[in-house]
Amino acid sequence: MPDQLDQTAPPPSTVAPAPAPDASRVMTLFVMIVATLYFGKEVLVPVTLALLLAFVLAPLTTLLRRLHLGKVPAVLLGVILALGLILAIGGVIGSQIAELAGEIPKYAATVETKVANVRSYTVGRLTHLADSIGSHKAHTAPTAAATATAGGGTAPATAAPAAAQAPATSSSPLELARTYLSPILSPLATLGIVFVVAVFALLQREDLRDRLIRLVGSDDLHRTTLAIDDGGRRLSRYFVTQLSINTCFGIVIFTGLLIIGVPNPVLWGILSGLLRFVPYVGSFLSAVLPMGLAAAVEPGWSMVLWTAGLYVVVEGITGQVIEPMVYGHATGLSPFSVVVAAIFWSWVWGPVGLILSTPLTLCLVVMGRHVKRLEFLDVMLGDRPALTPVESFYQRILAGDADEAQDHAETLLRERSLSTYYDEVALKGMQLAANDSQRGVTGPAQLERIKTTIKTLVNGLRAHDDRQPAPSRRDRAAVDASDDEQGLARHPDPDSLDPADPALPPVWRGDRAVLCIAGRGPLDEAASSMLVQLLGKHGLGARLVGAGDVARETIATLDVEGAAMACISYLDISGSPAHLRYLIQRLRQRLPPGAPILVGLWPMQDATLKDKAVQQSIGADYFTSSLSEAVTSCVDAARAAGAALEPRRAG
Repeated sequence: MPDQLDQTAPPPSTVAPAPAPDASRVMTLFVMIVATLYFGKEVLVPVTLALLLAFVLAPLTTLLRRLHLGKVPAVLLGVILALGLILAIGGVIGSQIAELAGEIPKYAATVETKVANVRSYTVGRLTHLADSIGSHKAHTAPTAAATATAGGGTAPATAAPAAAQAPATSSSPLELARTYLSPILSPLATLGIVFVVAVFALLQREDLRDRLIRLVGSDDLHRTTLAIDDGGRRLSRYFVTQLSINTCFGIVIFTGLLIIGVPNPVLWGILSGLLRFVPYVGSFLSAVLPMGLAAAVEPGWSMVLWTAGLYVVVEGITGQVIEPMVYGHATGLSPFSVVVAAIFWSWVWGPVGLILSTPLTLCLVVMGRHVKRLEFLDVMLGDRPALTPVESFYQRILAGDADEAQDHAETLLRERSLSTYYDEVALKGMQLAANDSQRGVTGPAQLERIKTTIKTLVNGLRAHDDRQPAPSRRDRAAVDASDDEQGLARHPDPDSLDPADPALPPVWRGDRAVLCIAGRGPLDEAASSMLVQLLGKHGLGARLVGAGDVARETIATLDVEGAAMACISYLDISGSPAHLRYLIQRLRQRLPPGAPILVGLWPMQDATLKDKAVQQSIGADYFTSSLSEAVTSCVDAARAAGAALEPRRAG
């Protein structure tokens, strides 16, 4: 049977590379979508607003239907309530603006005085300086005025007659209506279209969902349904959270302005809450008018400064503390994509596009996350890393960037133990490197650079303990979800041993207790160095032994003094189990009697090697497929050795 194993083919890579999108198809699709959005905005904007409004009102209509209302009455009542809320807010804003307009003449004198003071300190001084320079030039330059000779001068030219004014023409009623009513009727018509489409979208919600499933992909109902549920959950949480935060923001601004004494605080509170739906610049735009009014109310500048300070503090706390804490990864958008989306949608659809940029981009990311043909949207706009942790590790060691590799490792170690990082990231990344080396992709110089980078990384992680961090329950759930998405599993942490524990035999405390022997692969020595480091963190002494030291010609000179166990590491064992069997036989002859031998296959890909009969024929005492299991086996062996010595000590 071992002879049959020698002919097995090398295993494929365990981590499939991220597929690169087809550039030509992506560009063609992008141009078509942009052209459709730009030229069809007159139709698409109301429809998009209606669909988003229907999505916001869907929970309300569902609640009304649970109260034993029919489908049509529930939808109509929900839409009427939304329309009434919008009209009420509009009425409050209109009444506040009318009240403010009546007070404007009172503030005119204060504004003129402040403008005059500012002008006297800035423009006035510049004008005085320019006049002084001009007067100096007038004294030194000759006069440029020419006088006419006596009796020979001509009469000055007379002014041209004034042009006759055209008689005013009376406008027709249609022209007057078009001039004054169009700016009012156009938004009202758009609002009416939005609500009508929203009503039909709510009434036909199930039918629209089924049509979307058929359009996106009815051949995979599970994936399509998951995409719709994921999009609905993210959009619902975004809208509810954003509405709650902006409402609280407006209430705090209203309260602060009321205390400061700025007139019409209700108006500025409502506008602050509404304008904050505009990404990044909305809150600052909402601060301009209250600051201008504060400057017009008070002769001094204290009210302006208090108003500016209020907006800066409240926006800073909301944007930098509350929103990151509440949102977390709920939206799934990267900060860069939010900025780019705001620029893109404002260019395509104007101010409405700026307000809708985040929810629209969120819909695109959800589609890209679940629809294979649109995966490039998730890559470009989503907050998930473009590369998996394994691929990121391999890219950094391939580039020889030890600092970036250590920074990436320390980021992951905030959420996982050192052994878990080595098992789920480093070893799998090294497996990719070993596979590339077998295929001849990496040359000797590049392979040597990879080995040097890994050695530097392992040395840089000496200060980290092999313990699982204890984050909060919410962070733990987020980490587990992220690991599931990236294909990372979790191994239980090995138990630690105290080197001073009297139950631990003295031989296991020395630095030669466990011989970590590297296999014949190019990166097996790096894997063995990781095992040496982990064993030391669990109270077991270990040292690294190269593959050349256990060869048939040199094993007789191997120093086994103080050795209590041997661990053999392989990243790729396919095709060489016979070599492993004879290596174990040679080690049995050199190690002390009864010393256990462990074989670590990182990972155990060959299905044949998982056979217990094959493992028994090889002759090792332990077979493990992860560093965590190897450390646990060594810890168990040390405890078993200590327990065997207890009767002798008692006797």
